[in-house]
Amino acid sequence: MKLDGYTLTSPKDSRDEKQAPISSNTFPHKRKNHFAFAFSPIPSLQSLSHLSATLGPTTMVSETIQCQSKTLCVIGAGPSGLVAARELRKEGHRVVVLEQNHDVGGQWLYESNVEGEDPLGRKPFLKVHSSIYDSLRLTSPREIMGFSDFPFLVKKGRDMRRFPSHTELLLYLKDFCEYFGLREIIRFNTRVDYVGMLDYGVCSNDLKWVVRSIDKKSEKVLEEVFDAVVVATGHYSQPRLPSIQGMDTWKRKQMHSHIYRTPEPFSNEIVVVVGNSLSGQDISIELVEVAKEVHMSSRSLNISEGLSKVISKNENFHLHPQIETLQEDGKVTFMDGSSIFADSILYCTGYSYAFPFLDTKGMVVVDDDRVGPLYEHTFPPSLAPSLSFIGIPRKIIGFPFFESQAIWIAQLLSGKKVLPSWEEMMKSIKEFYNSRDAAGIPKHCTHEIANFEYCDKYGENVGFPRIEEWRKQLCLSAIINADVNLETYRDSWDDHELLQEVLQSSHFTQLEFEDSPL
Repeated sequence: MKLDGYTLTSPKDSRDEKQAPISSNTFPHKRKNHFAFAFSPIPSLQSLSHLSATLGPTTMVSETIQCQSKTLCVIGAGPSGLVAARELRKEGHRVVVLEQNHDVGGQWLYESNVEGEDPLGRKPFLKVHSSIYDSLRLTSPREIMGFSDFPFLVKKGRDMRRFPSHTELLLYLKDFCEYFGLREIIRFNTRVDYVGMLDYGVCSNDLKWVVRSIDKKSEKVLEEVFDAVVVATGHYSQPRLPSIQGMDTWKRKQMHSHIYRTPEPFSNEIVVVVGNSLSGQDISIELVEVAKEVHMSSRSLNISEGLSKVISKNENFHLHPQIETLQEDGKVTFMDGSSIFADSILYCTGYSYAFPFLDTKGMVVVDDDRVGPLYEHTFPPSLAPSLSFIGIPRKIIGFPFFESQAIWIAQLLSGKKVLPSWEEMMKSIKEFYNSRDAAGIPKHCTHEIANFEYCDKYGENVGFPRIEEWRKQLCLSAIINADVNLETYRDSWDDHELLQEVLQSSHFTQLEFEDSPL
């Protein structure tokens, strides 16, 4: 039976067929009386609409959910997973958080040992989750980073800088976890291997999810059933790589910044850094101190004033256009015809969304870093609210936005809130995609928000407070300062008066803490 590009097959027929979870890995579901979609094309909005019409209420979002306590699984104990767990418990749900590492923090749990990791991160399941390098400091001031009811305070005996190290943010997340008693519901060292629908084809009211996990220490496999799953696995782990002629046959060292930790391994080398993102700039500034030469390859030669200052004061730091070809003998040729011989290439080219454990029968896919279709970057219309994603958006003030997502998800699952109809959500998604296309925004930038107004509007769904004006001003001030003073913006700033007002605001005085923010 065919449905607009999909082939409906029985379990017997599909045993040897590859399912299509949101990755290159496959996890055939062996339960009886199931149907599975074996598909090749990425479904369009039109094909999903036809699929819903064919299956009728099977995939429609319920508008008559009754208030009830549910058994929920949150995947990931980073910032988004922790706040999701808190909000879900507030609503009276029974929550289990599955975390693959030994502690909370997600991306902020620094891992110094990257031995054995694929240098380019091409495998669907990576051994190392964190992409944090040793010297990394926050690019935003701590004042704007905290959750709405748990300020990121200065604590005596810890890193008291406004732009502290990654370790300080990890300690903040540990404080949050302890303060709200979340550790007791987290299963550490547990890797999620498969997430799929228990009985595909049932009414979405009754939809449940099978979650298969592996205890990394004992290698014990556990399969459980949950009423709903919240995916909170972050988006800074799976390397996004460029396509460069000769890249696959390059004989010398090449790696993605995902496994970069310190500059010492590049001592006295000629290094090409691909990309001039914040991490690319930070890492290049480190490398010029130890490398023989650093050559930054950038899509655009129109760089910030701050980066220009760094390049002009370092004779061994050079800027180039994009790479045209790589040759086995180490030659790197750039688009302008210039070339060098390099020892190493370091790709600071960002990250992709990847959910290799998740099998949604094609109802959610990743297409050139567009996770979709997702209503408000959170809810797949055919599966919500039993499946949701938190932490997908980029270029936002993250923690408060994650919090508003968590509240909405929790209240939907308890029945306090109801999503629009499937048709309304799909219409909204299509209009959003069209607006991005009309603005010339590439598909891979779908989830880059960079808009305070959108975040405020999102929060209105659950009465979440608008982003405070001081938070917006401090955010913009840091961005402007970094653009001009790349090397010094974390330690020298000119918003002292605003900062003093901020530290006297209710955000920083709402709880009784031993440590002062001043």
